[in-house]
Amino acid sequence: QVQLVESGGGVVQTGGSLSLSCAAAGASTSNYAMGWFRQSPGKEREFVAAITWNAQNTNYADAVKGRFTISRDRAKRTIYLQMTTLKPEDTATYFCAVDQNLFRDVVATTSSDYASWGQGTQVTVSS
Repeated sequence: QVQLVESGGGVVQTGGSLSLSCAAAGASTSNYAMGWFRQSPGKEREFVAAITWNAQNTNYADAVKGRFTISRDRAKRTIYLQMTTLKPEDTATYFCAVDQNLFRDVVATTSSDYASWGQGTQVTVSS
């Protein structure tokens, strides 16, 4: 079983930047794609970004393309989400997750494709 711990959230002004981290412990995540999702109060959890097990492919939600960058360090068992030019609509709890499928080369964008989830880290963008 894998445990995921997100960190790096906080309060930032519109136009600012934040960098999130997600560290894995327990079972190995090196051969699994991993992703970031977010959820605001009253809304469904939505896909933000994901990266394949070998970092060859990434995918982003249209709302964050060009502003967010996902990366991973397999040796540190950590994925990152660099967020720039933040907007109030980016305010949400951000969750990282591990894909259910080993060695998947195509980035999955639906939450049902992911098996393990962290507790989330809050990002608040003030206007």
